[in-house]
Order: sequence, then structure tokens, then C-alpha cells
Amino acid sequence: MTKADIINRISEEQGIDRKTVALVIECFMKCVKDTLGRGRSVFLRGFGTFSLKKRAAKKAQNIQKHTTICIPARKVPHFKPSASFLFHREEERL
Repeated sequence: MTKADIINRISEEQGIDRKTVALVIECFMKCVKDTLGRGRSVFLRGFGTFSLKKRAAKKAQNIQKHTTICIPARKVPHFKPSASFLFHREEERL
């Protein structure tokens, strides 16, 4: 499902024009990005938590030049779904 699919579905189900739904979705994503950028987490009860995870520095191979490069440590976005978000049986996924 793409962002456009989500916008269309919400628009149809709630009777709100697509432009308004798109604006709300864009503002939500910007808010999550800004909050993570400040090093804080976003907790949505019944859905999950957006947070940052630390990735350790590591060495990798540059295959074309046959050299070893160092990839520095960094923080990456992570989503942990809440327990009520997870599917417990195959039938619930449909």
C-alpha cells in the first residue's frame, strides 16, 4: 500500500477531500521526522513506537577497488509495533 492508496482510502471512508487528507498525512510524517531528528521517540497507543536505534561502526569491502572501507556509527529510524497491532492468527490478516 502506498501513501496515495492510504490517502484515497481515508478520503473515501471518511468523506474528506483528498487534498485535506494528504495535508494531514504530510504533517504527521513531518512531525515524526522532526521528533526523531531531535532524538526523541513517538509513541502511538495501540499502534506502536517510532524511535532511533544505534548502528555500530563496521568495516565493508569495496568490491570494485578491492579495498576495505569503514562505515561510521549512526542512528537509524525504527518502528516497534504495539502488542495489539500484531496479528495473532492468520485469519486476522485478511
